[in-house]
Amino acid sequence: MESPTAHHIGIAVEDLETMVTFYRETLDFEVTQEFTLTGEAFSKGLGVEDTKGEFARLSMGGVLLELVEYTPAHEPTPVSGVADPGSVHIAVSYDDVSAFYEGLSNVDTVSEPVTTPSGTTIVFLRDPENNLVEIVSN
Repeated sequence: MESPTAHHIGIAVEDLETMVTFYRETLDFEVTQEFTLTGEAFSKGLGVEDTKGEFARLSMGGVLLELVEYTPAHEPTPVSGVADPGSVHIAVSYDDVSAFYEGLSNVDTVSEPVTTPSGTTIVFLRDPENNLVEIVSN
């Protein structure tokens, strides 16, 4: 039997264009694919009636990030903190977290860069829809 591999990270978004711009321009992800899915089989597979999905797939370093704007839109879930049970974040590695942090503009940061006792430097920020993103370097 074939060994499983991770395929992608998916995030449902309210504004696909804004989110693609953020991940492409702020975090250097590359847009690899854009497409629309709709129809009975798609809706049934999601367990959501009569839905349509506008997809953008972005990649960085072998990681595939899938952003999806669903129609009709659903209520967003409450924003969670980094340590809240069920909280999810995306981590992106940069050589110099402090330089990356200093270059940010108009981005909501959760913290300033901190070097942990293990020597890893981290900073958390939020994307335009309040999803957590960790910037990390070893």
